[in-house]
Amino acid sequence: MTTQPWHTLSPERTLHTLKSGATGLSSENAGRRLERYGPNELTAQKGTSSLKIFLSQFKDMMVIILIIATIISAALGEYIDATVICIILVLNAVFGFVQEFKAEKALLALKAMSAPSATVLRDGKEHLVAARELVPGDIIVLHTGDMIPADCRIIEVANLRINESALTGESTPVSKNASELYEKEIFLGDRGNMAYSSTIVEYGRGKAIITETGMQTEIGRIADIIRQEQLEPTPLQVKLHKMGKQIGIAILAICAVIFFVGIARFMMDPPAGITLTDEILEMFMIAVSLAVAAIPEGLPAVVTISLALGLQRMVKRHALIRRLPAVETLGSTTVICSDKTGTLTKGVMNIKIIRTLEHSYYVSGEGYEPEGHFKHGGEHVDPNERQVLSKILTVGTMCNDASLVFEDGQWVIQGDSTEGAFVVAAKKAGLEQHILLGEMPRIEENPFDSERKRMATIHMDSSGSHVAFVKGAMDSVLPLCNKKLVNDEIMELTDEDRKQIEEINEEMAGEAYRILALAYKESEQPIPQENAESDLIFLGLAGMIDAPRTEAIEAINNCKKAGIRVVMITGDHKLTAMAIAKQMDIADENSLAYTGVELDKMTDDQLFNVVERVAVFARVSPEHKMRIIDAWKKRGHIVAMTGDGVNDAPALKRADIGVAMGITGTDVSKEAADMVLTDDNFASIVNAIEEGRGVYDNIRKFVRYMLSTNSGEVLVVFLAALMGMPLPLIAIQILWINLITDGLPAISLGVEPPEAGIMKRRPRDPKESIFSGGIVYHIIWVGILMTIGTLSIFVWGLGSDPDANIDRARTLAFLTIAFFQLWHVLAIHIEKDTVLSRKFFANPYLLIAVAVSALLQLAVVYVQPLADVFQTVHLPLNELLLSILVASSVFFAVETEKSYRRRKDRLVAEQT
Repeated sequence: MTTQPWHTLSPERTLHTLKSGATGLSSENAGRRLERYGPNELTAQKGTSSLKIFLSQFKDMMVIILIIATIISAALGEYIDATVICIILVLNAVFGFVQEFKAEKALLALKAMSAPSATVLRDGKEHLVAARELVPGDIIVLHTGDMIPADCRIIEVANLRINESALTGESTPVSKNASELYEKEIFLGDRGNMAYSSTIVEYGRGKAIITETGMQTEIGRIADIIRQEQLEPTPLQVKLHKMGKQIGIAILAICAVIFFVGIARFMMDPPAGITLTDEILEMFMIAVSLAVAAIPEGLPAVVTISLALGLQRMVKRHALIRRLPAVETLGSTTVICSDKTGTLTKGVMNIKIIRTLEHSYYVSGEGYEPEGHFKHGGEHVDPNERQVLSKILTVGTMCNDASLVFEDGQWVIQGDSTEGAFVVAAKKAGLEQHILLGEMPRIEENPFDSERKRMATIHMDSSGSHVAFVKGAMDSVLPLCNKKLVNDEIMELTDEDRKQIEEINEEMAGEAYRILALAYKESEQPIPQENAESDLIFLGLAGMIDAPRTEAIEAINNCKKAGIRVVMITGDHKLTAMAIAKQMDIADENSLAYTGVELDKMTDDQLFNVVERVAVFARVSPEHKMRIIDAWKKRGHIVAMTGDGVNDAPALKRADIGVAMGITGTDVSKEAADMVLTDDNFASIVNAIEEGRGVYDNIRKFVRYMLSTNSGEVLVVFLAALMGMPLPLIAIQILWINLITDGLPAISLGVEPPEAGIMKRRPRDPKESIFSGGIVYHIIWVGILMTIGTLSIFVWGLGSDPDANIDRARTLAFLTIAFFQLWHVLAIHIEKDTVLSRKFFANPYLLIAVAVSALLQLAVVYVQPLADVFQTVHLPLNELLLSILVASSVFFAVETEKSYRRRKDRLVAEQT
């Protein structure tokens, strides 16, 4: 069935187009249509098998290298090393496997939202049928509390209001009508004559004709987008994959050179008693040992541990991570596209200002707590002593269908939040809704609807007098007024007064207030319902606002310091959103704002050209949000996107980081997201970014540490072989050093707390290599220093009789290179500050790891059974101390490097 702009058709034309009637379809006709259109349910395409998804986790270059290392380690008899690597591989595969099931879960959550049954007219009678059996052309009956089972055109209404927040992002229920609209391109939330699948009838009743079912509905379209979205690798995963390839190629090249140099040296001067086969086997073992040593097999473990620990810290700061690599991606975020309501703002409407023709009254207090004060001219006033103010609050709370109740230890609004704001404000003034209604019960009402944009109620007091209370949009109420209440006196409403009221309304609208006008009329005689909205007495304007969160404003300032751009994407109107954005310092006078309708008129290239100047996107659809994210991504940014509704799910999956709301968010949005905020607070996103930056820093520290020490090991053996020296280290010693350095000290780097000033740095370039910032130079010079120190003490140990002193010399080299690595990790675990600062003790796990590793290293020299296995000899105290002293040179060298970098940073800061 071709999708039509159903909102532009009249009810009669819609019935005709769908070949239906006021009494609905016949059962026979409905059966034929069910065969034609299929069941009214979301369908899922056949997914990849679980086994295939699991096996796909082993395709990464680094993982392949680790598998080879596992096989070689096992062949060499190093079963502990092999077992550790196997555990790392399996854990990584499990994490990846779990992540790839997210899309399926999101679709299941969408299915769970579908209505199980509906009341439908078939053969002229009402029947309760399963929602999956509904077809286009069916007439359904809607009651309060019903979930809409399919997309439909409303044909009859009685005070019908539908909560569409899950689909449009707007928290206020939408009043519905049956009139046709004349604009084809109109925002979903502005289609007042349509109802959409999975939204909920909050008030009233009505009838509607089903226009779309199953995957043709708006919710089905979203499901299809979610299904098509592919899980993209995170920046860290891309970098580690690239690094794995580079390391793999380098390892193979170095091992090949060492193997062939050793064989060539043997061929030129064959030692007595050693055959070529023996030499080939020995050099192969050395080459393989170096390959295993050069591979940073602890990297996946450290990455996983760093991410997992970052995840735990984020939970304490109200951010629940659903996809582990997202922890690091947060640290590289450059743009946050945030929803407004409830995230940047408090999600609660409060009356903050009341304007009359003479005075302005400001109302304090937040939330639904009925505590606050009224101020005029900076001084507290008693509303009950100000007749106009008291009258405004009385009208607002009595011409009202909401109520304020105390439940589960807190005040909550039952009904519309806009109406609830009046009840709260009145209670702050001591006006109790139930007492007022007891004194003046409601006898008639003209309910609010979207065409009239106002509501009226008629009341009668104990003396028999009648009063009509009216509230609504200013342009709807003001034309009905011919008098005003000023200083307790009723006077004629002049043209100058009307102009002044319009100016006040415009001024308040520019400050992002939602404005309602209030008026009334009194009579000794009964007021007919049709006359309740004429000859009214104007009282004033009440301005309410969903106020910005104080902590969100502070978080936005922190984002600016950290070089992160914040953009508001909302279902609210452009003027309101822009006013809030300016209050929160998201936008300024030069910022642009676009609506969804305006985006439809722009090409992707045009959006690409302006996106970095846009601060607010208002009244946007799921497709618009995805276009916005794509435009930022094409600009080279890492994008975080917040959302809570079903309509947000596709964008949450498309963004580098999808952030769902834990309190107000739908299950669909949570399943599509990478992170869930347990407090729905924007500030929690910024806290999570700080943790993410710390995680990435720790991973870089590990890479710098491991590759520096591994390069030292490789160079020691390579240069010794090249210079025709005896090998300073044998295979089992290389594997032991590798196990010790890839063990506790390296892993403990993953628990380093974030560095000071981490949120004052600009986000790193997503294309920036993991080796940037001088890491390559550090790896080279540290490797050279370790090589010089180790080979020097090895040569000194050989003395004048290399054959006799070989075991002693190897023991010295073995101890020296091991202690080199322990001194090195002590120096680099603090990236910029000196280790003499208090931060040296900030990570006790590393200090314990170094101490344990040092004891284990001494054990393989001084515990005889272990010494026999590792072919070491006992060294006298002076030689042990010499080994430790030589190794400590790297500690002081790194401290010198850090001091130079600090001076350089200070000079750059002074110049800028």
